[in-house]
Amino acid sequence: MEGKMKKSSGGIAAAVTKLAEPLAEELGYFLWDVEYVKEGSEMYLRITIDSEEGITIEDCEKMHRAIDPILDEADPIDEAYHLEISSPGIERELKNDMHVEACEGWQVEVRLFAPVDGAKSHVGVLAPMDEEGNIVILCPPDGEKKVFARASVAAIRTRYDFDSEA
Repeated sequence: MEGKMKKSSGGIAAAVTKLAEPLAEELGYFLWDVEYVKEGSEMYLRITIDSEEGITIEDCEKMHRAIDPILDEADPIDEAYHLEISSPGIERELKNDMHVEACEGWQVEVRLFAPVDGAKSHVGVLAPMDEEGNIVILCPPDGEKKVFARASVAAIRTRYDFDSEA
């Protein structure tokens, strides 16, 4: 292979994270996630930002305009790709400890690799992680505490009850 050494998708995401994180903070946001993924025949670099006030389309445009020349200069990606800047949305996947801590008190769905109490999916209010880093939720209707080892968790997503806003 000639020229630059090919980077894995994870390596590209890590390299872009190092570029985007200080810029996001400078603009008043925090970096929620960076993904470099293939969809069909196209590659997408997705940078997700958030803030205490939420994210608007204008915030996404501002971050896009600011990061684009930095990515051109650093040139961390050897192939053509689409750059997308977005918010994590009201229903978001919690991929790491920062995400879990940021969403304490929110309603979540915890999906497991194997059933616990006869189910692979459990819904409740996200509580602080315990000392071992396990995921803790308080389940309706009585706030029953359920604790899940990190290795048993396939995915955690926030859930929003759209009917409650009627």
